[in-house]
Amino acid sequence: MIVKNVLKEELLTIAEVNALLNEIREKRSGEPEELGYELRRAMRHAELFSHGTPEDSRRLVEALLALEKVTPEIAVKIADLRPVTRDELRAIYAKEKFSLTEEELDAILDIVRRG
Repeated sequence: MIVKNVLKEELLTIAEVNALLNEIREKRSGEPEELGYELRRAMRHAELFSHGTPEDSRRLVEALLALEKVTPEIAVKIADLRPVTRDELRAIYAKEKFSLTEEELDAILDIVRRG
């Protein structure tokens, strides 16, 4: 029985995952075996839903983390989804135990627009 351990855990945006999956594709391109079904599906998903470059996404996450009510998990969700309205942003915060003021929502949306 093969047991695998988690060596490292890190929150990544979809754009960063897309870049990592592309590296895997390039490394395996010379191999005779075809890419597995799950890997192909993950690559397709990352290609469809990634916005911008990994560097741009990471800068956006870092800018969002400077705000008081933005956790790392929420910052990554915002970078992945790129909300453009207050309602879209409220949907991201729907499960949180606090709500944002109009000014806080606008501050986040301004960062997203600039990012």
